[in-house]
Amino acid sequence: MNPVAVPPIHGVVETILYTDDLPRAVAFYREVLGLAPMTGDPARFQAFDSGCSRVLLLFKRGATLAPTPVPGGVIPPHDGTGPQHIAFAIDAESLGAWHQRLMARGVAIESGASWGRGGRSLFFRDPDGHLVELVTPGIWANY
Repeated sequence: MNPVAVPPIHGVVETILYTDDLPRAVAFYREVLGLAPMTGDPARFQAFDSGCSRVLLLFKRGATLAPTPVPGGVIPPHDGTGPQHIAFAIDAESLGAWHQRLMARGVAIESGASWGRGGRSLFFRDPDGHLVELVTPGIWANY
């Protein structure tokens, strides 16, 4: 029996968070984090450019429970509940500026962390209670 070689994975392209209030979540990620909106449907989802050819998708909780036809196929149903976690890469030099920006916009910093490899993190919540992390290089062997 010949083993099949594992084809390469080139990274995570999309990360999804589910929200109870899509306009509120869109405003937070656009206005507080400065992410650029790409495409969306005000009743169902919003896509943001989250840097490095990556996309953050915000979906209205419960709005993706039915198959969604798209050109050439169908997106299977999906959804999520409870607080989730997402981390955004930032430059080490911008950590202080991010702290100031978040505080100026009334976003409470829940915690900070310094990692053994030299990385640092800021943790805070989005309006849906998801844990958002801004992290500098030096937390993983590959980052």
